[in-house]
Amino acid sequence: MDLLLWGVLPYVSVVLLVAGTVWRGRHDRFGITTHSSQLHESRLLRIGSPLFHFGMAFVVLGHVVGLLVPMSWTDAVGLSDHAYHLMAVSTGAVAGVAAVVGIGILVYRRLRVPAVRRASLRSDRVMYAVLLGAMALGLLATVLNSTGQTDGYNYREGVSVWFRSLFALSPDWALMAGAPLVFKLHVLFGFTLFALIPYSRLVHMFAAPVRYFFRPFVVYRRRRPGRLATREPKRGWERVS
Repeated sequence: MDLLLWGVLPYVSVVLLVAGTVWRGRHDRFGITTHSSQLHESRLLRIGSPLFHFGMAFVVLGHVVGLLVPMSWTDAVGLSDHAYHLMAVSTGAVAGVAAVVGIGILVYRRLRVPAVRRASLRSDRVMYAVLLGAMALGLLATVLNSTGQTDGYNYREGVSVWFRSLFALSPDWALMAGAPLVFKLHVLFGFTLFALIPYSRLVHMFAAPVRYFFRPFVVYRRRRPGRLATREPKRGWERVS
């Protein structure tokens, strides 16, 4: 079971993520959207959406650093393990609380506003349940680990090493088998969420307007007074050219 959970399931999740995204990009391109419900209600959305998105951005960044940066690298630059955990917990807690508050507002809005509730998709229920579970378990793991409830477990020597071994296609699944239960559940919910991305509204993260930053400048010309009055009108075929 440990081999299936920590040595096979991550790759299945990635395959579902990539295959589903490619399929939707080829056959359901116009369905890759947030299915925005701003027209139905905007007051709660203006509060919950920025809290959730900015909070999640820093949460993801913290996971990237914590999972991909080896402990030896931070030791090499003189950052002690205590200082690293203090910085990670302080910044991660703020980002996590902001994301949880934001998603709480969005879920409340979806349940309590009739128009938004009617516009919800069936996949939204599953997506919100898995997302809330992953976030709650992440915060719980942080609290338990910081208060010594996990017997001094260091995820940088366990979960992080296992996660990096996945990229080498040689998963050290025994490291995850020895992790505390709360970390295991958090990882399971995380990979389940990855697999659900192409089949829920979360797929809109792949439709970010990146091209907007590289679009040509829009040139505005000032109309001079009297310029149109002195210009001879063009004939029809000249207007086209």
